[in-house]
Parts: sequence; C-alpha cells; structure tokens
Amino acid sequence: MIFIIALPILFLDQFTKLIAVKNLSLNHSVPLIKDVFHLTLIHNRGAAFGILKNQTPFFIFVSILAVIFIYPALRNNKNKKYSFYNVSLVLILAGAMGNLIDRLRFGYVIDFLDLRIWPVFNVADSAITVGAILLGWSILKSKGKTQNGKP
Repeated sequence: MIFIIALPILFLDQFTKLIAVKNLSLNHSVPLIKDVFHLTLIHNRGAAFGILKNQTPFFIFVSILAVIFIYPALRNNKNKKYSFYNVSLVLILAGAMGNLIDRLRFGYVIDFLDLRIWPVFNVADSAITVGAILLGWSILKSKGKTQNGKP
C-alpha cells in the first residue's frame, strides 16, 4: 500500500515541478483563471508560507526524521491496510520525500501552484496538507470510538 500511493504522488510532484521549471519564468505569474488560479514559479527557501527562510539543513533533517519514523510505522502496521490513518501517513511521507528531493538537489523547494489567496505551493505540499487533515480526522475518530466504549 505504501508504494501504490506514495510513488505516483512522488512522480507527479517531481514531474510537475520539472514542467514548471522548463516552462515558467521565476517569479512571473501565468493566469489560468484570472485572479483565481495562476502558475507562479518560486524558489521556496523556507517552510510553509515561507517561514524560517534559509534553514535548509534543518528542513532536510526534519524531512529525513519524518521518513525514518513514518515508513517503519507503516510497515509494522499490518492491520487495516487502507485505513485513513495509514493513508494519511503515506501522503505525508510522499510529500516530505518530494520536498526533500528538491532541498537536496537545489537547496530550495520548487513551488508553482498559486491560488492568489494562499501562498504558492506544489503537489508535495498538497499531499502533506491532505495527509495532515486525514491524520487529525482519524485520530479524532478513534478517540470518539474509545470514549463511547467501542474498541
């Protein structure tokens, strides 16, 4: 299950970044839906929303830690292969790996999806965000079952 979900996301992330780099000019925006959705190539040297700029060694370390902790947790969890919990961890893992590849190759993350009301992001960021939301939901759901007396 890990590879069935993670590899396509990782491929899509790296492929779309390659297309963006080859076809967009740095810091210039191309509107696809004017004032709603643009393609804007940026080099993000920070974390989400550009915070902690130029802390690449820290982000590489954190990404490697995420992979070190998430991958074994998934491999050791044989129950409920496609549970929201497992899928959420795979999404976070794939996103962390996608951005880690960028940081190791370039020293920054390639972002290009621009919704105009949100900082520019990429496929890996989307996977991490969706994974974090699913993870929170699965944890809340499991706590609700425990509190109601269900295992």
